[in-house]
Amino acid sequence: MGPRPTYPAEATFVRRVGGNVIAMTKPRVVIVGAGFAGYHAAKTLSRLAGSRAEIVLLNSTDYFLYLPLLPEVAAGVVEPTRVAVPLTGTLDGVRVVIGEADEVDLQNRWVGFTQPEGDRNRLAYDRLVLAVGSVNKLLPIPGVTEYAHGFRGLPEALYLHDHVIRQLELAEQAEDPAEQQARATFVVVGAGYTGTEVAAHGQLFTDALHAQRPRLTQRPRWMLLDVAPRVLPEMDKRMSTTAHRVLERRGVDVRMGTSVAEATADGVKLTDGEYVPTCTLVWCVGVRPDPFVAELGLRTDRGRLVTDEFLNVPGFPEVYACGDAAAVPDLTRPGQICAMTAQHAQRQGKLAAHNIAASYGHGKRRPYRHHDLGWVVDLGGKDAAANPLKVNLGGLPAKTVTRGYHLLAMPANRTRITADWLLDATLPRPAVQLGLIPANAVPLESTTPEVPARRP
Repeated sequence: MGPRPTYPAEATFVRRVGGNVIAMTKPRVVIVGAGFAGYHAAKTLSRLAGSRAEIVLLNSTDYFLYLPLLPEVAAGVVEPTRVAVPLTGTLDGVRVVIGEADEVDLQNRWVGFTQPEGDRNRLAYDRLVLAVGSVNKLLPIPGVTEYAHGFRGLPEALYLHDHVIRQLELAEQAEDPAEQQARATFVVVGAGYTGTEVAAHGQLFTDALHAQRPRLTQRPRWMLLDVAPRVLPEMDKRMSTTAHRVLERRGVDVRMGTSVAEATADGVKLTDGEYVPTCTLVWCVGVRPDPFVAELGLRTDRGRLVTDEFLNVPGFPEVYACGDAAAVPDLTRPGQICAMTAQHAQRQGKLAAHNIAASYGHGKRRPYRHHDLGWVVDLGGKDAAANPLKVNLGGLPAKTVTRGYHLLAMPANRTRITADWLLDATLPRPAVQLGLIPANAVPLESTTPEVPARRP
């Protein structure tokens, strides 16, 4: 179905002044993407310039996903709806449009998108914010796209939760010890932030399930693989050491300097030649910019849309880019671009909103300058690693800082998340398969894989 008539770039509003009705217009700001960058851009812009412009947020779902808590969703600690913050109701003064952006006409200033039921439409804009985020990073390894599952969204976390329970239930029923061992073996590739948390939470989760199944003689085994020399290689070495110590104490089989050479239906062959029978391969090797930005015909840097320090796209002063899909200059490290992190995305989204408001006469525009506040890694149970303001912490102090950070960063649902944490600390964790997400609904992207740089 072809595009319907384009919405005009200005919205008409009716205001009654005395006894007269006056038609007024507002310019439209279209924000594409409701991740950390897009959500906070919309929220901040509504506060700063809601009276000066119509704000439209275009996103494929009707919620903002708080990605850092996905490992706790997969492990059954936090209910899935807790990490899905509804756009409507939390973004006052923002019009939410559900659809997948698939085209941008920079000359005529409109965004084309496909609605959930297949209809196509357009949104004209006066200002445009591109905050489309990132997708799973793929590598040219045989079998990975067929047999691995990623961990970037709520469906993938729900699928992994069900899949882990199902494998242990089938392992308990298996008569063959080899089959039981394969089903009770879980391989995670990528020892960065996400992979480390998935393996740490996963081992605790399956140990609890194992204790409830006396016929399951094999203790569930989690493996964490990465070609890097240590876990959490991008972080301070002391945080890495803390996380590694917790993983090994818990029983996770940590293999640094090792990755997957080939994946099959029955297991994985490692780069050191070992073959590991398994029914579970979780792909957490990192992310790459959404390929959508490469289709715009604009200058990119490592797949990310080049911007200036004010988050403007060169040659198009009405277009801004922020978050994982933007190559924003890092003014604290001359010559480099900002890393693809939630901290950067959130702050860039707020600054894009500030600079758009400035373009409408509210304040002055500012360059993006970020000072790292540190990292937090939740390792499940009473364990965590954190370095707030460069102070390295472990154990309960780190756990307190980590959970406090997540509560402050969450735009909503704080009380519900706190309640889930308290219930998990005091009651046995329920473990049932809901069967909501079939395996074929959460495939890895089938696009051309990237060639590996220094990490898998």
